[in-house]
Amino acid sequence: MTTTIPLSKVKYYCLEGRNVFISGGATGIGKSLVEDFAKQGSVVGFVDIAQAEGQTLADELNGKGYRVEFTPCDITKTENYQAVIQDFIDRNGPCKALLNNAANDTRHEWSHVTPEQFNSIISVNLKHSFFAIQTVLPAMIESGGGSIINFGSSSWFVGSQNLPIYGTSKAGVHGLTRCFATDLGKHSIRVNTIVPGWIMTQRQLDLWVDDKANATLDQNQRLAGRVLPEDVSALSLFLASDQSRMCSAQNFIVDAGWI
Repeated sequence: MTTTIPLSKVKYYCLEGRNVFISGGATGIGKSLVEDFAKQGSVVGFVDIAQAEGQTLADELNGKGYRVEFTPCDITKTENYQAVIQDFIDRNGPCKALLNNAANDTRHEWSHVTPEQFNSIISVNLKHSFFAIQTVLPAMIESGGGSIINFGSSSWFVGSQNLPIYGTSKAGVHGLTRCFATDLGKHSIRVNTIVPGWIMTQRQLDLWVDDKANATLDQNQRLAGRVLPEDVSALSLFLASDQSRMCSAQNFIVDAGWI
């Protein structure tokens, strides 16, 4: 496995003091998002069902002088989730960047899927994004604009095995992005999709990345090395910043050139 070169850090001064809300922020890509936005000086609110990990992260960052708020929340409970977001807005002001990151990529064979499981997978991977957007928009519009970043996946592009509903929900994210981008452009709100490839989160390393997987990565990636959570959060910072002011309705792929 190729040695990874550490990312150099870029400062986006426009993000300082800006309210940012992130779903699924306790681990993996979400943890990197929370850390990097906090280090930009943003006021970061995030949710996760992983209560211990989320609280530990918030305590650690707040202990360093950053402004981070963690709320344990099941995003599939729509009314509860919307209430958490609205409370963050009521206390801190308009949310200027929303990152719909939470997802669950647990493998599932088509022959064993029940209607209940189908709805559950769609809910965590697609539905929560729509209702989070619905919640932040009134204040975001009134404040003069903002950035909404949805998270897709390369899995449905490459036809990954045992992920038919996950792939379907992630494909739906692209439609969500483009339609909202059309509706919201007049309000100076940008809506984009980040499409992560096979990101080396601890979950992936623990469950699925073995010698065979590494061989697949080496064969398919045009760039050597491995894609890390911080590669995704680096792009997220740009899309949330004023530097991306003319970027909307787009897919930004972070997969080392696989697709």
